[in-house]
Amino acid sequence: MKLSRQFTVFGSAIFCVVIFSLYLMLDRGHLDYPRSPRREGSYPQAQLSVLQEKIDHLERLLAENNEIISNIRDSVINLSESVEDGPKSSQGNFSQGAGSHLLSQSYLQVDPKDCLSVSQSGSLHPDVQMLDVYNLIPFDNPDGGVWKQGFDIKYDPLDWDDEPLQVFVVPHSHNDPGWLKTFNDYFRDSTQYIFNNMVIKLKEDSRRKFIWSEISYLSRWWDIIDTQKKEAVKRFLQKGQFEVVTGGWVMPDEATSHYFALIDQLIEGHQWLEKNLGVKPRSGWSIDPFGHSPTMAYLLKRAGFSHMLIQRVHYAVKKHFAWYKTLEFFWRQNWDLGSATDIFCHMMPFYSYDIPHTCGPDPKICCQFDFRRLPAGRFECPWGLAPEAISSENVQRRAHLILDQYRKKSKLFRTKVLLVPLGDDFRYTDYGEWNLQFRNYEHLFQYMNSQPDLRVKIQFGTLSDYFNAVDKADAAMRNKGQSMFPVLSGDFFTYADRDDHYWSGYFTSRPFYKRMDRIVESHLRAAEILYYFALRQAQKNMINTFLSSKHYLALTEARRNLGLFQHHDAITGTAKDWVVVDYGTRYLVIYNPLEQHRNSVVSIYVSSPTVQVLTDTGKPLDIQVNAVWNKQTTISEEAYEISFVAHTSPLGLKVYTLLEAENLNSYLADYVLYNGEATSDIFNIMMSAQEPIILENPHMILSFDKTGLMETMMTKEDKQLHNIKVQFTWYGTTNKKDKSGAYLFLPDGFAQPYVSKKVPIVRVLRGRIYSEVISYFEHVTHRVRLYNLQGIEGHSVEISNTVNIQDVFNREIAMRISSNINSQNRFYTDLNGYQIQPRRTLSKLPLQANVYPMTTMAYIQDAKHRLTLLSAQSSGVSSLKSGDIEVIMDRRLMQDDNRGLGQGVTDNKITANVFRLLLEKRSDADMILVHKLFNKFTVEKLIPSSLSLMHTPPVAKNISVIHLSPMEISTFRIRLG
Repeated sequence: MKLSRQFTVFGSAIFCVVIFSLYLMLDRGHLDYPRSPRREGSYPQAQLSVLQEKIDHLERLLAENNEIISNIRDSVINLSESVEDGPKSSQGNFSQGAGSHLLSQSYLQVDPKDCLSVSQSGSLHPDVQMLDVYNLIPFDNPDGGVWKQGFDIKYDPLDWDDEPLQVFVVPHSHNDPGWLKTFNDYFRDSTQYIFNNMVIKLKEDSRRKFIWSEISYLSRWWDIIDTQKKEAVKRFLQKGQFEVVTGGWVMPDEATSHYFALIDQLIEGHQWLEKNLGVKPRSGWSIDPFGHSPTMAYLLKRAGFSHMLIQRVHYAVKKHFAWYKTLEFFWRQNWDLGSATDIFCHMMPFYSYDIPHTCGPDPKICCQFDFRRLPAGRFECPWGLAPEAISSENVQRRAHLILDQYRKKSKLFRTKVLLVPLGDDFRYTDYGEWNLQFRNYEHLFQYMNSQPDLRVKIQFGTLSDYFNAVDKADAAMRNKGQSMFPVLSGDFFTYADRDDHYWSGYFTSRPFYKRMDRIVESHLRAAEILYYFALRQAQKNMINTFLSSKHYLALTEARRNLGLFQHHDAITGTAKDWVVVDYGTRYLVIYNPLEQHRNSVVSIYVSSPTVQVLTDTGKPLDIQVNAVWNKQTTISEEAYEISFVAHTSPLGLKVYTLLEAENLNSYLADYVLYNGEATSDIFNIMMSAQEPIILENPHMILSFDKTGLMETMMTKEDKQLHNIKVQFTWYGTTNKKDKSGAYLFLPDGFAQPYVSKKVPIVRVLRGRIYSEVISYFEHVTHRVRLYNLQGIEGHSVEISNTVNIQDVFNREIAMRISSNINSQNRFYTDLNGYQIQPRRTLSKLPLQANVYPMTTMAYIQDAKHRLTLLSAQSSGVSSLKSGDIEVIMDRRLMQDDNRGLGQGVTDNKITANVFRLLLEKRSDADMILVHKLFNKFTVEKLIPSSLSLMHTPPVAKNISVIHLSPMEISTFRIRLG
């Protein structure tokens, strides 16, 4: 009670401060007259404009104060939870939203000088935390007028009297490396002509500019052109007419791609640029991925980028950011206590990156300045107002029309510098379009720049031209002691482009290829490590031809094909059927060793049950001999599976010998069959209908229902019984006009239980190495396996679901894991296998909005336990009810969802979804004595680290005591003497 009273007093005090601050602002605003001189006769209009600005400003202040109160509320909740969950010690809360790290003096004993260096490097608090933004936004989607998803934008013509509006029109062409056509077909039909025409048209006028992103296409073109064109491209780069933005092999998806693949495709593109053009990109350009991850922002920052641009963000979030003029911000990682990870980010404000949605809020006007749509052409504006070719007769009228849009758009930003992209998918393929766009805009530029009273400076530019101008404006403000841009932390999932159309379907679409992607990633990485060791050995032995060997070429091809698959219409499963097959056939799978010390079970097929497995020293290993089942109740007489535990050192190879011989270390598995019959001359098979289904290893006991679905888990360490149930569910699609498709998830309500038409055959295997339960449902073969090992493989439950929904109509199948963990509306998902992002299930949002991407893991937790689902493939995941984790495994949808693909998702393949389920006890102890933990060693150094060990940890000196908060994971690097 005493603590609650302190929270109440603290909150009341803050509220009083806020109210008093507002009073002072109102009082000051009443006396704060405009300082700029007024023009003759414009006083009333200017005065009203100033008053309107102040009212708008006060409305923003009120909303910001509401956000402050919300942050305070969340901080109090977090503090309360930390008090309830852990020791009653005093803890300070540096809150970055729900689920943020709780740090205090008792958390880590660090030198005060370290704290000083952190405080000097930047603010501990982001100004904008996306979890808080979702709390503030009503998601009511009222009609905003010409900007349907926004609001009416007004301005005073005098706003640019002190400083003219500076406009950069940036020509670009977005080229998908496979979508409706394959990569090669797109290049043949479109992309090569874009490059060829660029060389001609940029040469005609040095004021013309163009930007490009996808290096996979640039590399393909570079291989077939002559030296003259190559030299021309290099000149354009040197003169600033041509800029390569981001410079990855593709523009990757940011939801389902693993960070290794993101890095690999970025390196492949940058190495190509350095080798062939001698340039390094400075700015990121991500206009088409369906949502945006802070992992990508961090990778760009670490690659030396200072700026980036994003586009596909929830329309309500865009409106919120536009209202508060926070569309440009410094994107900071959640873990960053300073500003080391900050990267400047520009968010495009409107619906799309095409020309109708980039010049200003009114698409029917902006479309009139897409000169490819002139009358008598193949394309037209859907709003019924056609463009006009610019001439001396209409240039004044047309210039004022588009300048009005530029001015309105500029009012959404904090500087007087405006970015206007000029392009769309596969634009500038025709020679004529280059002429139409450049010549008509040149007429407009010439007129506007010649009219001083318009207060505008306009030109073609590159992305870096724009960011340089913004940096200059920001520097001017910083010289005055003011910071122009806010700091933001969090991510931009799940994306919605209109209404309740959330793009959470693609998190799961085509799971076969998502699984294949991860397998190839692991094999490629191990192959690269092996190649490096081989290369060093070759250099040592002076083998100079090694680099040009076929193995290096094969690795390069594998990297590029894996990079190609990270494209936002490839790994997402949102390309045409034959395009997806084209991606799949590019993979090169190479056998590789493991990269870290592990004891893992290896299973292989052999032709005899009498087999020996010997180590490289000739020592025989224990092996488990299992039956190979041709059908659910039929055993093969020609093949057997043997399993053994392989001990592998870090980055090491180990050779095992298989011999056909009698083996005293060989153990046959035993079987129990439910709801079926089988016989064998070799294996012991029992038929049962009543015996309870139980699996056991040294760490846990699992019990199952009669269909082979897990119901409880007992942990042997503490003898606690946990209700952890597995079930399958169906989602249908809505009966509205717009239905689920490759991109969208539009369900017909909450999931319904999966009910098999017949009782499934259940087979239980018990062996020396592992035991398992397999259930044969109509659409899922469900396997639960326990390994008799130490480490995570022994302490977790392996779940494999082989899904086949080729005979269903408009359905999506999911696995739901239910527990008695009191997670409330909070859960956690990874981002790209690199970092963890807290999530909240919000009742004000539709079901599909509460589905998030899971690349490698998701978990729920309360004060006592954490339940983690580790995934071998990316999927969509949710926690719609306290204690639940639900993952969508496959989708079969018969219609297009009207996002351009033109087909449903009907090319389903039989796919194995592989998971690990890990239950962990969260200790009540908050302190670890390091020297007691390592009492036989001297602890030379201990620094806080991260789960990935990839980003730079905060600086801390050696300590002897670690205080752990029960709210978050903490990891450390320890050096022992």
